[in-house]
Amino acid sequence: MQVEKHASRPTGLQVDLARRIASDIISHIHQPGTHLSEESLAKRYQVSRTPVRAALKLLAAERFIEARPNSGYYVGEIADGKTPPLLQASGMTADELYSRLIQDRADRLIPDSFTDRDLQQRYDVTRSVLAKTLVRLSAEALIEKRQGHGWRFTHSLAECEARLESYRFRAAVECAALLQPTFKADPAILRRLRTAHEAVLRDSAVADLPPEVFFNLNADFHETLARFCGNRFFLQAIQQQNQLRRLEDRSAFVRSSPRFLPSIECHLAIIQALEDDDRDWAAALMRHHLLRVMREP
Repeated sequence: MQVEKHASRPTGLQVDLARRIASDIISHIHQPGTHLSEESLAKRYQVSRTPVRAALKLLAAERFIEARPNSGYYVGEIADGKTPPLLQASGMTADELYSRLIQDRADRLIPDSFTDRDLQQRYDVTRSVLAKTLVRLSAEALIEKRQGHGWRFTHSLAECEARLESYRFRAAVECAALLQPTFKADPAILRRLRTAHEAVLRDSAVADLPPEVFFNLNADFHETLARFCGNRFFLQAIQQQNQLRRLEDRSAFVRSSPRFLPSIECHLAIIQALEDDDRDWAAALMRHHLLRVMREP
């Protein structure tokens, strides 16, 4: 099957979908050799088959997946360190706007309350893209409708009690996720996590580690283990907690820099327990890790 490059830029939905499929392939959710059927992907990503078809064409054009004549699209072998292809839409996509909103809120560039018009003027996006993004933020309980007009951000983990509640919730959820009967760790992904953590210890002075580097490493670690549990609701809960943390001022992470080293060491111990197939010990380590961080000022 010959696949040609798109003459014009794809839509935002097509690019967002292609990126999600590529990310799931790298995470081994779609295993090498898997047939990527339009029907199953449309069901998984809750879209129609038309954008799925376009997304697969995009990935095949970038030679990220294999197009077989009269057979469809298949996942090939994915080397360690493989990254998704660089894809650009005709304008800002819903995923891109979502990330920008989270980042700008963290930098306090967006006030507590705002309207659709405020955001449309600030980001110059279509109403469709804005509406999809606001629905997603609302579904994740990051924003809520104001009485009468506009939106407001719902929570702040900068409040002491909310922070304690968050860590207690995470300790309950993340430990339970590790013990689910559907939990299945991917050895290749565990190796990637180990390599990323060891690289930070080896190549950086941990005390001088930029807060965003630690945050991204930390979020990737916790969300990856949640994916292993095979339960979308555990993953959604942990992703929401990470996004709540992203909404906070960067200074909160600067102040927390002394805990970078023990947190990285705890992560490595949990990875080792999973590599040893000792999930009970991994869950005990996770609980100790989260409750220790909770008690820190």
